Amino acid sequence: METRPYVAWETMNNFMIDVFKAYGVPEADARICADVLLESDRRGIESHGCNRFKPIYIDRIVKGTLKPVTEIEILKETPTTVVMDAHDGMGMVASHKMMTMLLEKAKKNGMAGGAIRNSTHYGIAGYWSGMAAKEGMIGLTGTNARPSIAPTYGVENMMGTNPLTFSLPTDEEFPFCIDCATSTVQRGKIEYYAREGKDTPAGMVIARDGSEMTDSEAILKALVDGEAALAPLGGAGDKMCGYKGYGYAAVVEILSAALSGGQFMKALTGVAPDGGPQMYHLGHFFFVIDPDAFMGKETFKKTAGDICRALRSSQKAPGQERIYTAGEKEYLSWLERKDKGVPVGTAVQKELIELRDRLKLDYRFPFEG
Repeated sequence: METRPYVAWETMNNFMIDVFKAYGVPEADARICADVLLESDRRGIESHGCNRFKPIYIDRIVKGTLKPVTEIEILKETPTTVVMDAHDGMGMVASHKMMTMLLEKAKKNGMAGGAIRNSTHYGIAGYWSGMAAKEGMIGLTGTNARPSIAPTYGVENMMGTNPLTFSLPTDEEFPFCIDCATSTVQRGKIEYYAREGKDTPAGMVIARDGSEMTDSEAILKALVDGEAALAPLGGAGDKMCGYKGYGYAAVVEILSAALSGGQFMKALTGVAPDGGPQMYHLGHFFFVIDPDAFMGKETFKKTAGDICRALRSSQKAPGQERIYTAGEKEYLSWLERKDKGVPVGTAVQKELIELRDRLKLDYRFPFEG
């Protein structure tokens, strides 16, 4: 049962917009960024919502590794493709521009694809593929990130957590959306564990000597220092077929960098050769497919829905009450939270108060009594 206090959606949205604006983000861009972060909390993906507002976005603007004003440059455009340079601005703003363009192109031509280079963290990948699903189309996206994953049989962090994300429209109340990292755990989840004072489950992180690490605070430091790495999906080695996760992570790394002509792996650390901070220069890719170019939206949505319903109605394992399909738990989370607001833990409460007081904003949160 949830014991953390809730903050109303409108209050949190307005607060984040005001803070973004105070740090130089234009209002229209601030609204996009706030919505992406809150969408993560709506879906119950707390590792990428309000938990990351200050440390990943505000702190990076202050540090100078994220530009508050996003200058988008179109490097190449055809009737079905777009390549952008975000010039180290807000990754969410550049991605919103990209998906808006690709949706129009896909409606005209059946499908479209794009890539962005010199970008920054773009929030939950499912937000972008979900923009396509809301239009009755198929969305696919991925992004590279600062090195975290070690290749199979290795212990050095070489690739980011590199999500490979699909959103498929269905005839149900929610799309099929698989949005997950190609590692056993994403860095944001470890950050969440650290904030909550919890250990990271064994088997997800390996040290340079091949041993497992579970201390969340120590893991975060070791990842930055290059002394630890995340295991790919399936775990380290090949006992549980970790080479599959390793392979998919490499696919995302290649597409994110090669399609955009951008940087990759060790160039994305955010740390300059002299040890100081530098821009992250991330890459993202996006594809949109219109089912009307095949057998039609309604046919696609019904078939997708039939498959999901068949999966959920299949025989359950002993002791299990329910089978889910991707995107269902996130939809249920929204139904639970839509009238309550965003649940915020102690660490986030302190960050919200700190930002409010620093900027002298006129807000009072319910957890203050």
